[in-house]
Amino acid sequence: MSEPQVITLGCRLNTYESEVMRRHAREAGLDHAIIVNTCAVTGEAVRQAAQTVRRLRREQPDARIIVTGCAAQIEPERFAEMPEVDHVVGNAEKMKAETFAALSIADGERVQVNDIMGVRETALHMIDGFGSRTRAYVQIQNGCDHRCTFCIIPYGRGPSRSVAAGEIVAQVRTLVERGYAEIVLTGVDITSYGRDLPGVASLGKLVRQVLKHIPELKRLRLSSIDQVEADEDLMIALRDEERLMPHLHLSLQAGDDLTLKRMKRRHLRADAIAFCETARRLRPDIVFGADMIAGFPTETDEMFENSYKIVEECGLTYLHVFPFSSRRGTPAARMPQVHGTLIKERAARLRKKGTEVLSSYLNSQRDRLVDVLVEGDGKGRTPQFAEVLLDGMHQVEAGAIVRTQIMRVDADRLVGEACA
Repeated sequence: MSEPQVITLGCRLNTYESEVMRRHAREAGLDHAIIVNTCAVTGEAVRQAAQTVRRLRREQPDARIIVTGCAAQIEPERFAEMPEVDHVVGNAEKMKAETFAALSIADGERVQVNDIMGVRETALHMIDGFGSRTRAYVQIQNGCDHRCTFCIIPYGRGPSRSVAAGEIVAQVRTLVERGYAEIVLTGVDITSYGRDLPGVASLGKLVRQVLKHIPELKRLRLSSIDQVEADEDLMIALRDEERLMPHLHLSLQAGDDLTLKRMKRRHLRADAIAFCETARRLRPDIVFGADMIAGFPTETDEMFENSYKIVEECGLTYLHVFPFSSRRGTPAARMPQVHGTLIKERAARLRKKGTEVLSSYLNSQRDRLVDVLVEGDGKGRTPQFAEVLLDGMHQVEAGAIVRTQIMRVDADRLVGEACA
């Protein structure tokens, strides 16, 4: 193994943080280390993280395995008890160069996990690249101040804290100068951006600032947003800035008002529908993705049907469906649970619906001309994030944007040909 290996599980923020850790570990000389950057969004995610660690130990018995991320932050004792694990590192500690320098010492501390709730600042780590010249992630925020009843993530990430806008602009400029065509702004709760900063800052103001000061940036994309917190400047940017991609992934979770109340969400189904209508009026070519939970505690058939129907009412295209998974320490874990079989059935119905709406959208794209960002190996993405197979384009360099005519649909992907 010539350099540290990083296994990334979970969200886009983890992808960004993995690159920071890769650099720190390389500089510390941890050439034979495997860093597992875990997720804890569901109990299944934690189980899969442990399973990944055991598999890695079987495959590479001599490697030093370092487990970090949200699962390690929330359940450090679980991973410390695993004989396959050499070190457990918390979410705050994993971003520090000195942590990895200490791990390079033979008798370095085995468990380094401190109280994440005491962290009040998020430092931006300058990253030169992400391995290809296609898409790069920039962290603008970390943590969450909300307390949704199903969610354990605030206890893994700590309170919401924002990165100064000037630092973000500088990072984006650096990545664009290194050839990245698309930048994704990411965090845990990015629509809360700026509330802890001096002055009047917001996600929308940040987006407009980035696009204004870096005219050579070709594409700017947002990770998941909480639509109820979308500010006026964000909607203006959506309307006026073609370089802001017409694809928003929404944190909906449910489409029933009582379920949303019991989740302690901050919107009603009518709010979600109205947001999508407004965004579509401002940007007619926009598409929406959404997180949806199936089988939340106390969910009746009628309540589930309301969630099922909101897929059409919001005009969703991409569904990310989570069968409800009880997380110890959350209020939802103490609520009356839906039977596991019913949870699976409801999740399957939602996923089938997701397949149907995606197929309908893809078929609507036949014969259209679109600009495709090439990701390499003859594949790319449209501004709406639909995957495209590019006939005869295997030699096109990753990061190029190619004018493409969509010819047909192949399963869950478009197939296109480059225009002459």
